[in-house]
Amino acid sequence: MPELPEVETVKRTLNELVNGKQIENVTVRLARIIQRPDDIQAFAHLLAGHSIVKVERRGKFLRIVLDGLVLVSHLRMEGRYGLFSNDDPLDKHTHVIFHFTDGTELRYTDVRQFGTMHLFQMGEDLQLPPLNKLGQEPLEPSFTPERFKQIVSGKSTKIKSLLLNQEYIVGIGNIYVDESLHRAGIHPEDSAKALTDNQLDKLHHAIVSTLAEAVNAGGSSVKSYVNGQGESGTYQQQLLIYGRKDQPCSNCGTMIEKTVVGGRGTHYCPNCQRPTVH
Repeated sequence: MPELPEVETVKRTLNELVNGKQIENVTVRLARIIQRPDDIQAFAHLLAGHSIVKVERRGKFLRIVLDGLVLVSHLRMEGRYGLFSNDDPLDKHTHVIFHFTDGTELRYTDVRQFGTMHLFQMGEDLQLPPLNKLGQEPLEPSFTPERFKQIVSGKSTKIKSLLLNQEYIVGIGNIYVDESLHRAGIHPEDSAKALTDNQLDKLHHAIVSTLAEAVNAGGSSVKSYVNGQGESGTYQQQLLIYGRKDQPCSNCGTMIEKTVVGGRGTHYCPNCQRPTVH
């Protein structure tokens, strides 16, 4: 599933591709992608005639801001956007097509068909699902070490599970949680409230630096991810722990192990990330 760096990259490329374009009409080829409104003809009718002002990101969601409307799009496992000419061949997995007045089309394709779209009047989207319960943005200036400690304070849940909970901190998925915990030398099953201030400072720095580096690299193309221009990310070449089971840790040479935490496959170094003992 695309995480913050991948969605941020898609956001940036879409801003280059579609800002200012006016929607002439919309074709929906798979109705279940459209979650709001629950009528695909109403969805298409509401969008017709509106222009895209900008594309933003909230957690792992795209906010396609139009003149008076906001389209909230979740790519889920394999959703992707691309800009095409209206006479380009249509991929069989294309489920929603935004036809622009200039003869181009923004196409949403999704092999797994798990992606969703919610359409709101301007100002409604942040007050209603799926965005209304999202937590702290980790790349915003407001995500200070002190703010991080407030989020973690008193919570007995395992630190990996806490970091994956989008109601606390948004956008960090399995890849970047494993990478951040490894950088900070913290075991993924440590209780959040058992971590020291020094450990939390290290983890805060690891989260911010890992995500920022991944954004600069265009994200990680571990599976099928590409940005809005069809380009793969390169951060997968820099991953130190994720997907490297039975390979030597880059820090100490110990073989990386894999376990399950909160139902998610979890990579860690048993030497560098020893459980916290108090």
